[in-house]
Amino acid sequence: MRAIVLNKTGGPELLVPTDVKEPEPGSGEVRIKINYAGINYAEILSRKGLYGWALKRPYILGMEASGIIDELGSGISNLKVGQKVMVGTKCGTYAEKIVVPGERVVPVLETYSMEESASFLVNYMTAWVSLVKMAKISPGDNVLITAAGGGVGTAAVQIASRFGCRVYGMAGSEEKIELIKSFGATNGYNYRDPNCFIDLLGDTGGVDIVLEMVGGRVFKKSLDVLNPFGRLVVAGFASLDLKKWNPLSWIQTWRDIPRVNVGKLAQKSVAVMSSHLGYLLEEEPKQMEYILSDLKDFVEKHNIKPVIGKVFPFEGASQAHRYIESRQSYGKVLLKIGS
Repeated sequence: MRAIVLNKTGGPELLVPTDVKEPEPGSGEVRIKINYAGINYAEILSRKGLYGWALKRPYILGMEASGIIDELGSGISNLKVGQKVMVGTKCGTYAEKIVVPGERVVPVLETYSMEESASFLVNYMTAWVSLVKMAKISPGDNVLITAAGGGVGTAAVQIASRFGCRVYGMAGSEEKIELIKSFGATNGYNYRDPNCFIDLLGDTGGVDIVLEMVGGRVFKKSLDVLNPFGRLVVAGFASLDLKKWNPLSWIQTWRDIPRVNVGKLAQKSVAVMSSHLGYLLEEEPKQMEYILSDLKDFVEKHNIKPVIGKVFPFEGASQAHRYIESRQSYGKVLLKIGS
């Protein structure tokens, strides 16, 4: 079978499908023929050697996918061959087939296409954990979503707006701002505009919740617009641009890492939190089952579906990574691997 194996760190040109041995499921495992693989920013960081949760190389990239079960290992009774499923895992979805433990396999939602199914688990669970479990959003809250045009951002806009919150989004273009407004945001702001936070503060008087995924100036300014008792959850770091060959980039990256001064937080009685879905999946699998159940009920009740920005062929994985890094992408970017 074909797969994209990361043997060394470097640029997108490394992402070339190659022939590897087809995996066989063992006890408690499931083999899935992959239709679509979702691309996440964490995989771009992994490719660069900057992601702490990544495996030791070589390994197959990819954390989520949709596909069809084609073989079951012994001890699996709740799934069947031919069933359409979603997969959330640590690696391995940039491939024609994958073997994973049965608990990492989730039946697709009946109203979702296979493209939408490959776009759901990572983005929507990240948004749900950050907003609902950690920030504890309530109807009427003013909620700011940074990087609102991306996969997690569009999921967060949909969830928070259906929750009854007033949602404000930051994005890098007017087209993305119009997009997030179409998904329920009250207003949007271009974070490249030096006055964007002044405009936000003028419109809102302050926000109660921030889901922050950019870092640097955006993180610092987001803290400034928090109301007393506000909560900021860090769920990403899109401004990270460390280049190992360029020491000057190290300085900028170091400056942009989100940091807090506990004394300053106390002055406004605000909280800063951080979330990482991968560690939760590894260390709290039962907790994640409950979270996924609540999330599925919510999106079905409110007819929420993932926003798919662009689909690349399997051979176009390098172009897909470049597209995301260009900051032109919106919603979820996918690889089409099988039929």
